[in-house]
Amino acid sequence: MNDTYLIPANSKKSMLILGFFTPLDLIIFGVGCTFTLAMLFLIKTNTITEMAIMLTPALITGFLVMPVPYYHNVMTLIGNIYKFFTNRKRYYWKGWCIRDVHREQ
Repeated sequence: MNDTYLIPANSKKSMLILGFFTPLDLIIFGVGCTFTLAMLFLIKTNTITEMAIMLTPALITGFLVMPVPYYHNVMTLIGNIYKFFTNRKRYYWKGWCIRDVHREQ
């Protein structure tokens, strides 16, 4: 095969629960749904607006664990965006051939 390896694109998917979720994802979503159910059972609602407000924890946590192409889920995407904007922007060369480069002043 000319010393080439073929790795399937979804090789890590078998390590996920239902092929999409990590245990942390399910814990986050479970906490949001539990909190929503507790509010629905304990608080009497009269309007659709109040009902929508009580459903927001489950909707927000569901949105966070929703799979996104090229990333694991929305939480991972938001974390990468945050790291990009908060980490340093100037990178210093420290490669294996540092001796080949003249020292920068």
